[in-house]
Amino acid sequence: MGILAEARDEFKRIVRERGIEADSVEITAEGLSPEESIGDPGRRDFPLLQGREVMIEAVFKGSRGQAFTDQPGEYRGTLAEIIEMKMKSSRERALLVAAINAVLHHLGLIERTVHCRDDEMEKCMEEMVMHITEKRDDVEKVGIVGFQPALVEKAVDSFGASAVMVTDLDGERIGSEQYGVKILDGDKDTEYMVKSSDFLFITGSTAVNSTADYLLELLEAYGREFTFYGNTISGVSWLLDLPQLCFYGRKG
Repeated sequence: MGILAEARDEFKRIVRERGIEADSVEITAEGLSPEESIGDPGRRDFPLLQGREVMIEAVFKGSRGQAFTDQPGEYRGTLAEIIEMKMKSSRERALLVAAINAVLHHLGLIERTVHCRDDEMEKCMEEMVMHITEKRDDVEKVGIVGFQPALVEKAVDSFGASAVMVTDLDGERIGSEQYGVKILDGDKDTEYMVKSSDFLFITGSTAVNSTADYLLELLEAYGREFTFYGNTISGVSWLLDLPQLCFYGRKG
C-alpha cells in the first residue's frame, strides 16, 4: 500500500470518528493565481510562477488547505465522496491532499497548510539547509527531489555545487544547469542520486505525482535519511509520522 493510500485510510478513520463524512469541502484551482498563492518572492524561477504547477486550495468550514499539482481541478462535494476517489490521476490525488490539509487544520491537528509568501521562501530554504548542517556534521552530499530554486541555491552556498544533486520531472528543465548544478532526470536518475547522497530533501508534491512510494523504497534500501518539505504534504506527513520541514507555512 502506498503512502497516500495509507494516509487516506487514517484520514477516513478520523473523519468517521468525528462524524463529518457528510460535510462538504470546496476546492478551487483557476481562481488562485500565483501571486495569490505565494505573493512576490523576488525571483521568477519558481515553477509556480512559470506556469508549470498550480496551487489548488480546499476550504472546509473556513479552514484552508493547499496542494501543488500539474493537473489542477475543482471540486465540491462531501468528505465521504472525496475519500472514495480512485486516486488514479494527479488531479484526484491533489484534491485529496488539499482536503486532508484543510480538514486536519480545522480539527486543530496541523497548522502549516497554506504556502508562505514573498521573501519567506528564501528564509525557509536557508533555515532548512541550516537545520540539517547543524543537526548532522557528516553530510557532505545532498540530493534534492524536485527543482526548488531557493533550496538549490542555499544548498550550493552551503555544500558547493559539486556536492549537490537535483532531479526533476520537467522535460524543459532536465539537462539544464541551475546554480552550477545539472538537473537530472527524475525518471532515470533518482536511484543514482539517492545512492550518491548523504541526505535528501524531497518535495511534498511527490505525494501528489505518485513518486513518493518509489523514493521511500530507495531511501530504505540505501539507508538514507531525508525530509519532505513544503506545506503540500503537511497532512500526509502528520498522519503517517513522516519527517517534514516547513518553517514559514501559514495557518489555514
